[in-house]
Amino acid sequence: MNKPAGMVVNRAETTKRMVTLQDWLEKKKRGQAIERNGIVHRLDKETSGVLVVAKTAEVMKALQQQFKDRQVKKTYLCLVHGQVKPRKGKIKAPISRNPFNRKRFGVFLGGRVAETEYQVMEELRYKGEELSLVKIWPKTGRTHQIRVHMKHIGHALVADELYAGRKTSRKDRLWCPRLFLQAGSLELIHPVLKQKKRFEAELAVELEAVLKRMRKD
Repeated sequence: MNKPAGMVVNRAETTKRMVTLQDWLEKKKRGQAIERNGIVHRLDKETSGVLVVAKTAEVMKALQQQFKDRQVKKTYLCLVHGQVKPRKGKIKAPISRNPFNRKRFGVFLGGRVAETEYQVMEELRYKGEELSLVKIWPKTGRTHQIRVHMKHIGHALVADELYAGRKTSRKDRLWCPRLFLQAGSLELIHPVLKQKKRFEAELAVELEAVLKRMRKD
């Protein structure tokens, strides 16, 4: 599926008043009843892009095992503050929930192992500020991993209300309507066909518009 920004994936106590992807799938009634309606993994509410959903319990189990064994290759695209140096690298830093703010995660001793590879695709300048368009390959799947790791090395994502700081995120949202993070592609072994499959999603229209405006100016 190509999840739009603004849609929450899983139902929870905090999402009772909004329609989630899980609710939408339930209304579709796609065959047999499956745990969480086949949702194998999640994307943050403001993250758009590729999301895989299982149609049968057997496929669900097989896909979950691939994620657990880190056989699924995920590629993201994000826009961050500053010029990232070196342009290509690997971030290995443990992540756990922030004990002072339960909505946030951070790099803490004793956290779960987390690893992220990145490569700068383009260096940009907009409204007097240096920015970097970065391709990301998360090797693990911790909550907010990309956002936390990029913040950890001093390059918070554009319009990130949790990790860029309130003042910065408000300023960003004057020209970027939401968090600049897109799940661009996902590679896995099809559980039935036993073949490697790659699924891609074009950059969301609102994020593409941001880049066009930046390059034009």
